[in-house]
Amino acid sequence: MAGANTIYGAGMLELGMTFSSAQLLIDNDIIQMVRKAVLGIEVSEETLSLDAIKKVGIGKDFLALKQTRDLIDLPSAPLLINRLMRGDWERAGSKDLATVAQEKADEIVKTHEVLPIDKDILKEMESVLKKADKAAISA
Repeated sequence: MAGANTIYGAGMLELGMTFSSAQLLIDNDIIQMVRKAVLGIEVSEETLSLDAIKKVGIGKDFLALKQTRDLIDLPSAPLLINRLMRGDWERAGSKDLATVAQEKADEIVKTHEVLPIDKDILKEMESVLKKADKAAISA
């Protein structure tokens, strides 16, 4: 939040000696929330909504206003971090973040399909490799 624009070590445990796909997913949620927070809060005539405050009145319900609904921007939309109320979380199984992250990592490994490399790009990559091989042989 002090101006850093790179977060190092996502997914790492034990000072980088171990990598965890579950930890990577947890770190991804945290990084997304930090990036959203760093953007700050827009302050403008529209977001201050002084006309709406005058119209509705202080202490009254602003949720019915279209302007309020249009301006709602949730702080973040984490993939794993659960924002349910405790009772709802308990009814949903009470899974802790580490369990949810590991289940999601397992799901990704099971269902992810690697897209084939475009033929033109593959041809160009092979050309680069051939040039590198020739350069290595002649060196």
